[in-house]
Amino acid sequence: MDYKKYIAERINIDGVGSDEIYSLIVTPPNSEMGDFALPCFKFSKILRKSPAIIAEELKAKYVTDDIISEVAAVSGYLNFGVNKAGLAKSILSEILGKGKNYGKSEVGSGKTVCIDYSSVNIAKPFHIGHLSTTVIGGALYKLYKYLGYNVVGINHLGDYGTQFGKLICAYKHWGNKEEVEKGGIHAINDLYVRFNNEADEQMESEAREYFRLIESGDKEANEIFEWFKSLTLKYVRTIYDKLGVTFDSYAGERFYTDKMQPVVDELKEKKLLKESNGAQIVDLEPYGMPPCLILRSDGASLYATRDLAAAIYRKNTYDFYKCLYVVAYQQNLHFKQFFKVLELMGKPWANDLVHVAYGMVSLEDGAMSTRKGKVVWLEDVINKCVEKAFTVVSEKNPDLENKKAIAEKVGIGAVIFGALYNNKIKDIVFSYDRVLSFEGETSVYVQYTCARANSVLLKNDRKANIPDNYKPNVQEFEVIKELASFADVLKEAAEKYEPCYIARYAVDLAQKFNKFYFDCKILTAEGEAKDFRLALTEATLYTLKSALSILGIGVPDKM
Repeated sequence: MDYKKYIAERINIDGVGSDEIYSLIVTPPNSEMGDFALPCFKFSKILRKSPAIIAEELKAKYVTDDIISEVAAVSGYLNFGVNKAGLAKSILSEILGKGKNYGKSEVGSGKTVCIDYSSVNIAKPFHIGHLSTTVIGGALYKLYKYLGYNVVGINHLGDYGTQFGKLICAYKHWGNKEEVEKGGIHAINDLYVRFNNEADEQMESEAREYFRLIESGDKEANEIFEWFKSLTLKYVRTIYDKLGVTFDSYAGERFYTDKMQPVVDELKEKKLLKESNGAQIVDLEPYGMPPCLILRSDGASLYATRDLAAAIYRKNTYDFYKCLYVVAYQQNLHFKQFFKVLELMGKPWANDLVHVAYGMVSLEDGAMSTRKGKVVWLEDVINKCVEKAFTVVSEKNPDLENKKAIAEKVGIGAVIFGALYNNKIKDIVFSYDRVLSFEGETSVYVQYTCARANSVLLKNDRKANIPDNYKPNVQEFEVIKELASFADVLKEAAEKYEPCYIARYAVDLAQKFNKFYFDCKILTAEGEAKDFRLALTEATLYTLKSALSILGIGVPDKM
């Protein structure tokens, strides 16, 4: 629950909006002064009164209730005290009543959100650069589902271009069906690398002809291409399964081949196309951008052409409320251009397209770039993290059962969390040791907190009842306040397309629970205190599991 918002909406000051009041509300340094405070000094000029008088008048008008039970005017501040017993009872009852569904809502009911993410290239393995788009998109997919939206996950495959002619040519010269079947995506990639290293003019000419054959519907060329595609999808789905990522559509660039001409025709009809050095463009100079290339001088389409066709198809097919594109920030200009072109075409829904930009991922040694030959396959990063997790978990608890399965959840969770914890726009330097630490801002820390809470509950010999009028102490109430804010965190994460809010929330809740765990006796407490603390532990476990689940991270029962 957002207490500041709750308070701000119940205060009326002439000439001051609730948003401004909200921005001024602070948390006092000493809890004895109240849980929240509104300094009244900025209102003096507007109301022509002293801050102390303003605070007294606001106090007289404010009606207390089950949420805010105390209001005091002190030296120009209006201090608010939360009804701790009432709130604790309300929040714990809600969480234990809803269990794993706590925080779910129907706010998105009747609205469709399309999310374009991962977008792998056919015949190329997943590298670490695909990590962010995949897990950010996957988290947003789960988040919007959790909030009641109809969600369409789209993997806009890179399955169009001259490189496929090169691949078929390389396969014809050097390939072996059995070896490619056995080697899968890596065998295909080896053929592509060999072509780029060894191909002569004759082979380059053959490659162009094979691409022409694909486009013209040649049976053999398309059978080979579809074979490459099936091997790629078989490979990437193993990665997606590990990361808990799903898609509803694999319609890639090639799918829009017959849908581009109507877009070009519409641009011509609306007199938006211009010729420039033989190419067809939409002039965006009046809007501070370079021209958007629609057709090359040889008549070939470009990314913008296909993206325009895809956006129109998605609107016609899904009638989306929002269409998100989870793509690196290097493509900022591209998205600004093609969004603008749609706006110029008179598409009122152009403003519903959102580029969810993110930063780059590299390892501590700088490994990332395929061009520099330092490419790191994502499957290798995942496997290494799982191996290291096995070592870490074994050292922490040598007698732990099912260590392999637990290490899988811990290692994969660390990969996902490492990419989601910071604001998406930031570049990430991935460190195995850091993401697998039991201390600090990691998924391992949160998972271990869950295991700790689960252990407490398993040792309990009675079902906890939530006391009616138990007033929580400072540590207990800090956990209650954090639990109460879960729904607001989810809403803000959805509004700002930022899964990091959920990751940070999980760490904050885990930290507050651990402080409570170390400062307050649980199993040896008596009466209402024991009941309350057991209920608080169970509620924390449910909420942490829900938060991690939205991010795509599993939780072991023991660690």
